[in-house]
Amino acid sequence: MSGVMKRMGMIFRAKANKALDRAEDPRETLDYSYQKQLELLQKVRRGVADVATSRKRLELQLNQLQGQSAKLEDQGRKALALGREDLAREALSRRASLQQQVSDLEVQHQTLQGEEEKLTLAAQRLQAKVDAFRTKKETIKATYTAAQAQTRIAESFSGISEEMSDVGLAIQRAEDKTAQLQARAGAIDELLASGALDDQSRLGSKDDIQAELDRLSGGTDVELELQRMKAELAGGPSAQQQAIEGGAPGTGQPSQTQHRFDKQ
Repeated sequence: MSGVMKRMGMIFRAKANKALDRAEDPRETLDYSYQKQLELLQKVRRGVADVATSRKRLELQLNQLQGQSAKLEDQGRKALALGREDLAREALSRRASLQQQVSDLEVQHQTLQGEEEKLTLAAQRLQAKVDAFRTKKETIKATYTAAQAQTRIAESFSGISEEMSDVGLAIQRAEDKTAQLQARAGAIDELLASGALDDQSRLGSKDDIQAELDRLSGGTDVELELQRMKAELAGGPSAQQQAIEGGAPGTGQPSQTQHRFDKQ
């Protein structure tokens, strides 16, 4: 059971990896990486700004303490001039306490100034890396897009793309059907010509010999009618009769056709 589960897990991971690879677009991945680098750069810049703000606050405190220290020194000098040595001693004691604070703040100020310089340098380097990555990203995206378009064009020309394959299959099916219908029509024509199949449309019609006889008979009637009309135009009943009967002039023997016309 454990082996089956491991195998199923491996198959699932393999299929998931294949699906992710198919869905992954390198251009989107590059854009995402660039966005993350910009976010990191923004964090570094905010850190530089925070350190600079703290340094500036320390500078203000230092200026304030130094001002108080100078004031206490001046007050102690004036008190000593007036003979108030006790006040002068108190003023100098307070000034000494302020000087200790000033010394501590100066140490913190130097530390913050060093951190600020480091962060500023890191931000500059990171900015340069981000700029270089952006240039490289755009170059890779342009190259990828061009290669993708070139691949699609090549696939279209070679007919191996999915769309062109579908069109090719449709054309192949149409050609196969056309060839099949043409072969079937040719076979039927051959069978009809050989008499193996009867033409249902010719049932009850005359055969070839009877059709030829009818044609000749119809042609004879037309010729007789034409000769009669020529005789009428030539004038004279004897000529008309001879043309119609087809007998020779001067024989005095009327034909059967002449008897038919006399009865009429």
